[in-house]
Amino acid sequence: MHRFRSDILGADRGSKLLFSDFEGEGEMWVGDGPRERISPISFTQPFRKKPLVYVSLEMWDTDQATNQRVDLSACNVTEEGFDIIFHTWGDTRIARARASWLAIGELEEKDSWNVD
Repeated sequence: MHRFRSDILGADRGSKLLFSDFEGEGEMWVGDGPRERISPISFTQPFRKKPLVYVSLEMWDTDQATNQRVDLSACNVTEEGFDIIFHTWGDTRIARARASWLAIGELEEKDSWNVD
């Protein structure tokens, strides 16, 4: 459980096209076995501490003839941003995918003093 002071709580959100591989015969569309894409995300302004980050699939376009497998996560979270990691495996064929994200955390106060 994370506890935040409500007067300095902030949220940032966005959407990111992770890949579009069907046009150029990219590995997510024609490949086989384990495949991964890492998409760096920068927040619009830094958080005071590392925020909580939630990611979800907003859109994915798959081949109906293969199994649909995906592992989506937020990794390497810092005060300035994080990485969305999209992973698939086996015979899964994915033409394109888009993820949405939400980060919630403490912001710097305008009148705060850093005495670290």
